[in-house]
Amino acid sequence: MDTAEVRGAWTVLAHQACALRLRHLAASDDAADRVSAARGLERYAALYAELTRPGEHSGAPDWMLRGRLFQQALTEAIWAVNIGHAAWSLAERGEDTGTGTGGAAVARLLTALAHSADAARERLVARGDERSNYTAWLNAAAAVCRGRRDGDLRGHPGLATHPDGWEWEGSTYYHLFVLRAYLLSLRGCDPARIAPDDRERLAAMAAALAGVAAPDGDLPELHDGPYRRAEALAELHEVCLLVHQLFTGEPLAEVLDRVRSRSAAPAPDVEGWFDGPALPWPYSRPRRTFPDAGFAVVRGGGVHAVLDAGPHGGGHGHQDKLALYLYGPDGVAWQPDPGQVPYAHRAFRAYYASTAAHPAFCVDGADQRQVDARLDRADERSAHGVCAQAYDGVTATRTVTAAAGYLLDVLTVEADRARTLTAHLRPAVEFDAVRGPDGVVRTVWGDEAGPVLTGSHVASAQAEFAVRPHPGPADDPAAVRQGADWSAHGRRVVFASAYCRGLSPVRAMRLDGSLLAVELLDGTTDHHDLGE
Repeated sequence: MDTAEVRGAWTVLAHQACALRLRHLAASDDAADRVSAARGLERYAALYAELTRPGEHSGAPDWMLRGRLFQQALTEAIWAVNIGHAAWSLAERGEDTGTGTGGAAVARLLTALAHSADAARERLVARGDERSNYTAWLNAAAAVCRGRRDGDLRGHPGLATHPDGWEWEGSTYYHLFVLRAYLLSLRGCDPARIAPDDRERLAAMAAALAGVAAPDGDLPELHDGPYRRAEALAELHEVCLLVHQLFTGEPLAEVLDRVRSRSAAPAPDVEGWFDGPALPWPYSRPRRTFPDAGFAVVRGGGVHAVLDAGPHGGGHGHQDKLALYLYGPDGVAWQPDPGQVPYAHRAFRAYYASTAAHPAFCVDGADQRQVDARLDRADERSAHGVCAQAYDGVTATRTVTAAAGYLLDVLTVEADRARTLTAHLRPAVEFDAVRGPDGVVRTVWGDEAGPVLTGSHVASAQAEFAVRPHPGPADDPAAVRQGADWSAHGRRVVFASAYCRGLSPVRAMRLDGSLLAVELLDGTTDHHDLGE
């Protein structure tokens, strides 16, 4: 494809990559690299002086928060943060360019970028959108381009994050996006100078990542975000290194180890970022429950499960209430949140946000509304979520429990009249299903190339377990996977599943009213009371 829009997008990406490269060159121990960085900054300063006109970018749509060099103020702020850090590194080394006596044009560029970021932020505040993730980057651009070292985050963490630490949109990517802006804006400050409320939220944001991560450090890509992308991995690497300088105890150690094993890119140049000792890590044990965002992690039977039972999450939320995501060791994602494709692909973007793409529930084949669910209760052994707004007259609950040797999942959907009630299974691996003579469906997820998940499934009503193809995760929408729509017609259906890594300990399952009996291979039987 060769259009003005495509060329424009590549141009923006090229300038972002160039600004990041200048930042790395400016921090280099090689004098020639620093000279290259200084020359690059001077060229950008000349370009800015030539192109900048009073007002905002003339090519931007009316709805957009406009920049000056770039159409979007957010795009310009991200670029400006790297430009500002490049100039900062050169100044620290006493170079005669960048911000030195020979860099008056660069100094004017930094001043202009800071003013532009301030003006865009004022527009956001005026329209009541201060908690936007844009604000974090506009604040960062203004702080970095002015070389501020005061640790002032302008109270944004308290606006943009829940008390449990999650960024209000409930997206792993945008959570990292905002946290990265905060950390990049804190260069040169003494961590002790950061406002106490902001320190608390920064720690909670890091704890949210550590708590939701799989045992091997893989992060589920909840809601909008690239499922797997090298550039996103590099950004995560930078966040981990900065968090470990801000707090003692290396709270993201497993995540950092996983990033290093997956990325071939060099480590970001962020050594000595803060001017003072690290803050004490305030958590004595990992957090697994996040009641404000509605995420709960339950581990059982060798399975790392994430239940999504929280707010919709604004423009980055998905129609996925009561979805259940299943992860294993060694980076395997048996049933992940599928992520999101680039926003310009409207058809795929709509699909990856839809109920059909997620291991959630649906009624009469329709998508859920964009609604909230709630996490009623949760601890390390069990989590219970409720959704009563996705469809008229329908209430659904989901309980995930770490039982003896397996993970038990019970999804109950109840309607005010007979309707088609469906539970989705959306594997991202090879998938096989067989219905036994006892009515129990047994599934195998994965192959000999990696860890295998086994499942046993039984419903309270006569149900069809239809295996159908669906697009795989958003890093490759053309990859077709087999999944299942598990459906029954009625007013109330209970869908019960027992999962285990490797050989299942479950011999049989029986549902009798509100009682579920799980007969195990060792001859014992677990009895679960499903009455709520």
